[in-house]
Amino acid sequence: MNELVAAVPWLGKRNPTAARWLIIIIAIAAPFIAWQFGRSWVRILDFALLYMMLALGLNLVVGFAGLLDLGYIAFYAVGAYTFALLASPHFDIHLPFWLILPLGAAFAALAGIMLGFPVLRLRGDYLAIVTLGFGEIVRIFMLNLNYPVNITNGPQGINMIDPINLFGWDLSRNIRVTDDFTINSLFLYYYFFLIAVAGSILFIQRLQISRIGRAWAAMRDDELAAKAIGINTRNMKLLAFALGATFGGVAGALFGAFQGFVSPESFSLMESIAVLTMVVFGGMGNIAGAIVGAFVLALLPEILRDVAVPLQQTLFGHVLLDPEVLRMLLLSLAMILMMLLRPSGMIPARARYCHDKHLSQHLNNALKQEAAK
Repeated sequence: MNELVAAVPWLGKRNPTAARWLIIIIAIAAPFIAWQFGRSWVRILDFALLYMMLALGLNLVVGFAGLLDLGYIAFYAVGAYTFALLASPHFDIHLPFWLILPLGAAFAALAGIMLGFPVLRLRGDYLAIVTLGFGEIVRIFMLNLNYPVNITNGPQGINMIDPINLFGWDLSRNIRVTDDFTINSLFLYYYFFLIAVAGSILFIQRLQISRIGRAWAAMRDDELAAKAIGINTRNMKLLAFALGATFGGVAGALFGAFQGFVSPESFSLMESIAVLTMVVFGGMGNIAGAIVGAFVLALLPEILRDVAVPLQQTLFGHVLLDPEVLRMLLLSLAMILMMLLRPSGMIPARARYCHDKHLSQHLNNALKQEAAK
């Protein structure tokens, strides 16, 4: 939260309390503002919050621990299919939401550990290739586990998934307050997802300043030096994969309940790359950067769909570039520009720069003392 407050122009540095309240008010009022432009924009905000959870989880692996993961969407799929299999007519099992959610997180964490063991000695490009393959293996399993026993229903996916039900309160149903005022279910999902994102931020903030977070930072900066000072890098890597996968599993379970339908097409390689782009674009190793990157890049396709298509029809009489193609072009261009102009992301991680600043001050003081002698 403090990093997000500091990122607010002018106000964040002058009055952090006011900036904090401004962020809270905007987060609460966002669906009401989006509703003025249409119901679909509130739904887009709901998905943006899910992408924030995914970006926060991947940021643990990539930003904090320094492990490049191109198959992160596999954990999202594990959580989504866990919820779909245990809360749908597919197997005629309808377990309660509060039981399935920790199961989805646990299965995703187990998948993270399964991925972590084979890649303990890998770094850089080799690690990226193996994690990419893991993500594709999970997607292909979901695509083909419909024969000889129909487990995932193959490419058709699983539909009629039970919605989120909180102690008898169904979030998929509108709440009728008066004859003229009804609270739409999209608002209920939004605030539930917002609470989940806020809880994730608080947990990660505490984790970042703990011994585990400091061990990850040491391992990210220099793994050999981290081993030399007694850090068990094997356990730290497994923990990073497991915790990152847990966030993906929770987000996947929420996605399945919100969407009411899951299929292998939702968990392609491009989704993994999109989430990684959100983390890099916002700022690796920074909570606020992951949030801002996820928010901006989740809204980008819909903005392009509403603006780019009518603009092309007005200028050229027909659509030259599909919004999805244009999205990938703009994402690629944005990443190139970010690497050239701002390689640390939109909101760079402050900890490393503060550490470097203090270190340089200590060195300068030491040099002055030596010169005085």
